[in-house]
Amino acid sequence: MRFFRRSLTGLMLLAVTLALLGFAAHLLLSASRKAAEAGSVGRPQQERVIAANVVKITPGQIEPVLTAFGEIRAQRSLEIRAPRAGSILWVSENFKDGAEVAAGALILRFDPADAAAELALAGADLDARAADLAEAKAAISLATDDLAAAVRQAQLRDQAMARQEDLAARGVGSAAAVETAALAASGAEQAVLTRRQALQRAKADVQSAAASLQRQRITHAEAERRLAETEVLAEFSGRVDAASVAVGGTVGTNEVLGRIIDSTALEVAFRLSTAQYSLMLDAQGTLIRAPLTVSIGPGSPVTEGRVDRVGAAVGEGQTGRLIYATLGAAEGLRPGDFVTVELREPVLEAAAMLPATALGPGGVLVLGAEDRLEEMAVIALRRQGDEVIIAAAALAGREVVRERSTLLGAGIRITPVRSSAGAVADAEAEVGALTPPSPDSGG
Repeated sequence: MRFFRRSLTGLMLLAVTLALLGFAAHLLLSASRKAAEAGSVGRPQQERVIAANVVKITPGQIEPVLTAFGEIRAQRSLEIRAPRAGSILWVSENFKDGAEVAAGALILRFDPADAAAELALAGADLDARAADLAEAKAAISLATDDLAAAVRQAQLRDQAMARQEDLAARGVGSAAAVETAALAASGAEQAVLTRRQALQRAKADVQSAAASLQRQRITHAEAERRLAETEVLAEFSGRVDAASVAVGGTVGTNEVLGRIIDSTALEVAFRLSTAQYSLMLDAQGTLIRAPLTVSIGPGSPVTEGRVDRVGAAVGEGQTGRLIYATLGAAEGLRPGDFVTVELREPVLEAAAMLPATALGPGGVLVLGAEDRLEEMAVIALRRQGDEVIIAAAALAGREVVRERSTLLGAGIRITPVRSSAGAVADAEAEVGALTPPSPDSGG
């Protein structure tokens, strides 16, 4: 029991001794560290200078280019339709998809047998109506002569009655003779009236025959037109599209047989947003007839054109405005082509073009005194691809950073790179450049 108590006392003394030794070692280590820190001289922190590309701003006139996408359409096209039902007798070799036809060229011929027969019948009827008119005119001449004879006879009867009345008045003639002469004069007068009625009927017959002849002339002209419609001619030069006809085929009235498209009269339809459309209006709110270029893709021929008109309605489910522009000689373009449209906007005064990377939320970074950057607010007039057009009157002669980064900001000192070697500037911007160490830095 005594041995056990002495062993515990010895262990306690050993633990206290070890704790004191550890505490002393900690005090010594802390003292030596503080002494080392107190005896050393720290190096001053150096300012980091970033290399950045800058460009000098020279305000001037800039013509913005607005890019849109549109579809080529035909300004003039002609649908070939069957004027009447019938069979096709002949088809031109050029009446097939993609072939060119000249203005006035014969492209289709229908069977003309029925139309020719109708024309012959109409011609015979026309001759008959002409004969009827000639006969009616001759009847007028006869009726006129007959009326003249009746008038002369009535005059003679009147003279005879006057003579009998004179004789009766002198007591030579009789009352019966006077009455007989009066009856004869009345009959002659009645004959004159009858002849006048006959003349009026003859004149009416002439008018009726003339009207019938005119109607028959119209019928004859209609028959001629139907015979002419058996041959279909191209009204203008162009290319054939959607031709669906064969020799011997039977078609119905007004059936579509194909289409001719004038490849020299094309237009492009493209849609602009409401904001873009507002840029194309003059002071009176009229659409500017601005020039533009159209191309299918990079490296393809460029076709020039000019804005012509704007759509009358927005269209269901659409926004903005649909613009139509006429095109010049459009080689290689066809209706339905999807094209890129580059529209030239009105010229902007006192403007400058910068890369889009130069513009930040607060504006642009301008090179100031001691090559330190200053942030200046600017007005972005247009965004054009990877570039931006700004109002540059307040920046005339100043230098602006071309590419902003997280390392650049107001108050940062930079090494301006004014050459076009952008790759070198980018490499230096990543590594960074340090100022030489000060003489008292100890390094």
